[in-house]
Amino acid sequence: MTVPPAQADGHHSSPSACHGEGVDSTALIRYETDVVIDAPLNTIWNLQTDVERWPTWQPPVTTAERLDSGRLRKGSQFHWTTPAPATPTTPATTLNITSTVRQLQRHNCIVWSGPAIGEGLRIDEGVHLWTFKKVKNGVRVHTEETWTGAQVEADIPTATAALGAGLEAWLRDLKTTAEAHPHN
Repeated sequence: MTVPPAQADGHHSSPSACHGEGVDSTALIRYETDVVIDAPLNTIWNLQTDVERWPTWQPPVTTAERLDSGRLRKGSQFHWTTPAPATPTTPATTLNITSTVRQLQRHNCIVWSGPAIGEGLRIDEGVHLWTFKKVKNGVRVHTEETWTGAQVEADIPTATAALGAGLEAWLRDLKTTAEAHPHN
């Protein structure tokens, strides 16, 4: 069962944003969650923003390639792939995602968006927000994502469950990897 975003995380009663950019407030498919990671903020930030290394620490990301060079910044683009399991209305496929960074504040937040297209499955636009905040026992990593598009909106519960499973797995992998790094 998917918990509505307002109940999933009591720490965010108002919409989160990164320099005024956030998820799509009109989207019917949305999920948010967070985790506290016992690792330095710099370690967590570097794992999250070194896009080309994502496949080394999160198995659901099968490929990841930057489409520009230098430090990840507003306007940066990257292409990545991830499998999508079959649902009652869509076949199993590999999603090809091209994301554009809409906003980024180093060690604080990042927002990217873009379409995800696979054989028999299309998400017209996913908008993904991440925030990072130092707390007593480490760093609270909060993530929110929304999906839009006629195909995914035709089955909101299934799409929301798939989105939630993906975000929960991403946070688990980020936490496990960051906490395994030597703390400097």
